[in-house]
Amino acid sequence: MPKMKTKSSVKKRFKITATGKVMAGHGNKRHGLINRSQKMKRTNRGTMALPEQDGKTVKQWAPYGLD
Repeated sequence: MPKMKTKSSVKKRFKITATGKVMAGHGNKRHGLINRSQKMKRTNRGTMALPEQDGKTVKQWAPYGLD
């Protein structure tokens, strides 16, 4: 059986921590920022851990992990 391929978009958007959590960037930061509150812009900086169920889906798309 041939190797499964990792989705290219997953390689670019997610990281998997040593404990197995999936980290992703926050959304709502691309355009229209003048209409968003300063608090929202501040709290959406950096990365966040995805919920467990979403993390399982991402791991299916990356069968051999992300390096």
